[in-house]
Amino acid sequence: MQLNQRYIRQQILPGFGIGSQEKLTKAKVLIIGMGGLGCPILQYLVGAGVGTIGIMDGDKISESNLHRQLLYDTNQLGLMKVEVAASKMRLQNPLVQIHTHPYSLFKENAFQLIEQYDFVIDATDNFIAKYLINDVSVILNKPWIYGAVSGFEGQIAVFNLKEADGHSLNYRHLFPEQPEVNEIPTCEEAGIIGVLPGIIGTMQAAEAIKIITGIGKPLQNTLLNYNLITSSWYSIHMDSAVSSPTINQQFFDEMIYDHHCVWTENDIDVEDIDVDEIDVTSFVEIQNNKDIFILDVREFHEYPVIDFAHAQIPMSALKQSIAQLPNLPIYVICHQGIRSIYAAQLIKLQKSMDVYSVKGGLTAYFNQINHEQ
Repeated sequence: MQLNQRYIRQQILPGFGIGSQEKLTKAKVLIIGMGGLGCPILQYLVGAGVGTIGIMDGDKISESNLHRQLLYDTNQLGLMKVEVAASKMRLQNPLVQIHTHPYSLFKENAFQLIEQYDFVIDATDNFIAKYLINDVSVILNKPWIYGAVSGFEGQIAVFNLKEADGHSLNYRHLFPEQPEVNEIPTCEEAGIIGVLPGIIGTMQAAEAIKIITGIGKPLQNTLLNYNLITSSWYSIHMDSAVSSPTINQQFFDEMIYDHHCVWTENDIDVEDIDVDEIDVTSFVEIQNNKDIFILDVREFHEYPVIDFAHAQIPMSALKQSIAQLPNLPIYVICHQGIRSIYAAQLIKLQKSMDVYSVKGGLTAYFNQINHEQ
């Protein structure tokens, strides 16, 4: 390979050169998720000249995506993300082969997809996908680059990349078990500032280039955390002495990777429990009633702080606290009325009492208050 004008600025770097460019050209990388993280990852890997890139996402472009997913524009609302992204990036660099996978990641398709590529970059926004990526990558002996964002903080790490002694750590060394559904708020619930996934995604792309070319030191067995508000970083080095489940084919076959998993107790599915929703107009009328109990199930770090709830018990602690709830009609509220439904189902499962979910959550509540003013 000779110097290429497209890549000359990186090829002339000391320690990079034509050899690193050749490695990039031969690499096959899979990006799972084409949202706030996936967009900058794809753009920079296409720009760097990674030879083959697979992009996977089953979602269509929506208006709420546009403040952080800058590959897309208003005229493309309703179109498949992977198709729009691939079309734009083929124009940006026709030397790169881009394969589209316009569907979501499931247990049934994970092996067939991931084994086609050298390694995976996780740009997903849910924990189930991250555990699925991890376990398949461990079994296939492929590295993967983790990324996550929420609110004003983001994380990056490189898992399953062997050290000199052949040892490697995976996601389950850090987080052994999947959190319960809605135990931790998604970006839809907690919010996200648009620039943050751009920062984290760009760093994930940098880790990919380091892994492919062998330059620098990847974030191997290290979790890097970034706080946008304080412009601060800290890193956690994972200890190889920490135990992790043995991940093999039997483990994978027995593991449930369910995007619709729900809490169960005594083998009863809480989805079978009906919960009444109350609209915010009706809720505002009764919220000062002394004979009701208002329960906020958001995490403690979530904003805004409210003063009308009688208790705040995060989803992560709710199961252990239900017995202490008073025998009054309970009105459960969260950010957008999603977690509150699951919380109400769980309460009704353990206690036979009147439980209601505030429809639309605090978003609808404050919209109603502002409208009345």
